[in-house]
Amino acid sequence: MILIRHAMIRLYSLLLLCGPLLAQDPIPALVSSAQRHEEMGEHAQAIADYSQLLKLRPNSVGVLNRRGAEHFKLAHIKESLADFDRAVELNPAQAPYNWQRGIALYYAGRYEDGRKQFESHQTVNGNDVENAAWRYLCMARAKGVAAARAALLPIEGDVRVPMMQVYALYKGAGTVEDVMAAAGSGDSGLFYAHLYLGLYYEAAGNAKAAREHITQAAQYKADNYMADVARVHLKLMK
Repeated sequence: MILIRHAMIRLYSLLLLCGPLLAQDPIPALVSSAQRHEEMGEHAQAIADYSQLLKLRPNSVGVLNRRGAEHFKLAHIKESLADFDRAVELNPAQAPYNWQRGIALYYAGRYEDGRKQFESHQTVNGNDVENAAWRYLCMARAKGVAAARAALLPIEGDVRVPMMQVYALYKGAGTVEDVMAAAGSGDSGLFYAHLYLGLYYEAAGNAKAAREHITQAAQYKADNYMADVARVHLKLMK
């Protein structure tokens, strides 16, 4: 996704979200430890730190979202959604920005809720092919590919490679070959091509092609949330 693609929250911002600090407050050390574990890919340890933070500040939306993201990276879909849903409950005004929640809803099989989340995100991020693609995927699971294609959100001007070719494919106006040709030879383009081709094939019921592309996407070591999505998807396919 385009907005807040790098989901790591800066230390100072997270401290503010946790609330006022007192002398000898354990929060700064816990935040520092949680962020360090995130950076190292030590998701279980990060979750433990965020859980301690939530004992101290149970209504911290920022910490709930961070723990939800870490749960997702371990394919703890139920736990991830519990945190994301609680964050939305506490701060409904931020709900449109929480596209990570929409992805978790997809993997939880809550496709109608996922559709609504991505439609909400469209209001704050109107030119993101990924958002349109995930809404398509939710609709394809709930109502079929034809209905999803007919209702595809309008997107223009996503300059990332090869996102407009992905959009054309989902719309029925492009081909898999177009996507791969546009992806070129760079890791980023190939990662997104394989991820969204895998998801496309899965929605179409082609399990073999879906696995092939998701497997290739999951091999890329990009340090962003969508790379985690690819790895989680492959894990859940097994």
